[in-house]
Amino acid sequence: MSGTVLVTGGTVRLGLAISAHLREHGWKVFTSSHRADAGADFTLDFRHAWDLPKFDAVVNNAALFSGSDPDLMLVNYLAPKRIIEEQIAPNIVNILDSRVLSPSRNDSSFYAWTKRRLLELTLKLHPGVRVNAVAPGPVMAPVAVREKAGPVPFGRPSPEAVAAAVRFLLETPFVSGCVVPVDSGQHLL
Repeated sequence: MSGTVLVTGGTVRLGLAISAHLREHGWKVFTSSHRADAGADFTLDFRHAWDLPKFDAVVNNAALFSGSDPDLMLVNYLAPKRIIEEQIAPNIVNILDSRVLSPSRNDSSFYAWTKRRLLELTLKLHPGVRVNAVAPGPVMAPVAVREKAGPVPFGRPSPEAVAAAVRFLLETPFVSGCVVPVDSGQHLL
């Protein structure tokens, strides 16, 4: 299966890897960014109205990891919610964070709160829209960040592994409400 897909935040980091992988497998990929100079097909400021065409699928990848609570809420939860509710596409894959799947990880950050809300949204039935999610583990931390990944039982996942999981969910027509962790088993710890 292939078709048209919008990858939000599709010009950098994980979004760039997802976009490249989907193109390699026959998808016509469009990207969005909040920055006009990012080289994206669409510049979206989620605070304003948008005029988007319909797509066969959307990958809600755009995310903020830090910043003001209203900005985190807007980008990490409200924009994906709006994309689902406005039925921009009948097939949605949300990008979560595997830390929200593990009850032993008590992350009280606002970032984690927004991703837990997105998980709740993913696990609801949305008539006319299939919604699934991929929950990456420590994939692409910038070297300068020196992210503490914690134990990774099967090694650090690659961006390509996350992209392959996204493609699997996009191309599997009878699956909805599914979350695929790509975190080397961290959510089980």
